[in-house]
Amino acid sequence: QVPLVESGGGLVQAGGSLRLSCAASVVTFINYNMGWFRRAEGKEREFVAAISWRGVLLEYADSVAGRFTISRGNAKNTVFLQMNSLKPEDSAVYYCAATSTTTWDPDSVQYWGQGTQVTVSS
Repeated sequence: QVPLVESGGGLVQAGGSLRLSCAASVVTFINYNMGWFRRAEGKEREFVAAISWRGVLLEYADSVAGRFTISRGNAKNTVFLQMNSLKPEDSAVYYCAATSTTTWDPDSVQYWGQGTQVTVSS
């Protein structure tokens, strides 16, 4: 069973918005830092955004800063990614991730979701 389950992906026009959700399915992530990565077709997986386990520290990739907002649910076992002003280059499979470390490279991630497709049309 996949430990993290994403939802909310889909097709949207450029300039539109989507909200991704990620929920823990079998493991509690209350004390984990959580974040989002994405992988566009033909490209490497890249970091998008992260939030500390207390929900205080936030980190964003330069490409999404000012457009995307990461947050945690009240139970701290869910994480959301509000994506505004979407661009065609944001099209990718978005993956939820959890880690007990403070670094955000793919090798540091201990739990992954299965991914959800986001497609932005021009």
